[in-house]
Amino acid sequence: MAFSTSTPADLAIHKRDWKFGRGAAARRWWHGGDPGRTAFFNALSSTFPVGEKFFMTAVRHYRNGAPAPLREQIDDFVYQESMHTREHVFFNRQARDAGYDIAPCEDRAARTIAWARGRSPLMQLAATCALEHFTATLAHAVLADPAHLAGADAEAQRMWRWHAIEEIEHKAVAYDTWVHATRALPRWRRWAMRSLAMAAASLRFHGVVFRNTADLLAQDGRNDWRSWRGLLAYLYGGPGAMRLLIGCTFGYMRPGFHPWQHDDRALVARTLATLTPPAGSEVAA
Repeated sequence: MAFSTSTPADLAIHKRDWKFGRGAAARRWWHGGDPGRTAFFNALSSTFPVGEKFFMTAVRHYRNGAPAPLREQIDDFVYQESMHTREHVFFNRQARDAGYDIAPCEDRAARTIAWARGRSPLMQLAATCALEHFTATLAHAVLADPAHLAGADAEAQRMWRWHAIEEIEHKAVAYDTWVHATRALPRWRRWAMRSLAMAAASLRFHGVVFRNTADLLAQDGRNDWRSWRGLLAYLYGGPGAMRLLIGCTFGYMRPGFHPWQHDDRALVARTLATLTPPAGSEVAA
């Protein structure tokens, strides 16, 4: 069966070796002095190093049998994710320097990934597709609405926006790998497998991120109703990053779904025009 995709033929996935926050002092409540928003983004960051290594392994498993254009995109995907891993390891170190114990959060993410690694390679890829859709949705939100990062320290904003740009650039690589890897399966089975993976990934993602957030708020003595009321209003009201994930979950389960049915490359281009690369940064073709 020939491989076909809705990914734009002229899509560019750039290799950017950008480093953020080097030499900058760590600030405990870096997100506008707000402990709740800081805790949420720190909780999210604590999952990225182990999560992105899982994504790379899941996609790379199917690289050798993929057609040449997809192989090249898989290589670009792995490069970008390896850079994200490096920068979030550093970002998490800054959270430690600011006084947080991140280890319980990282351990919780690692246990979830260990559970996922016990599934078949195909279901690991399906889980990667689901979580990549989450990150692409959050990435679009962060770039489209400045309110998500309003008040955050400038260097942290740059790092999260850079990450968002690259999540959008490679948002369909795992999915296209899935389409190729399952090309011999009946459509109904492919749909059922990816929908089941999305349901499981959604439950585990929300569970890990919110438990990590609660742990970090507790370290500030702020794990109380007042803090959660403000944080939940931010996450599910306006600007509502987590509210958007509810809609994207059901959209992903729609038969015929593809990540590039929503082409947000213009948003990426507008953001890049305002984002100054760190000194000494490199971008490969």
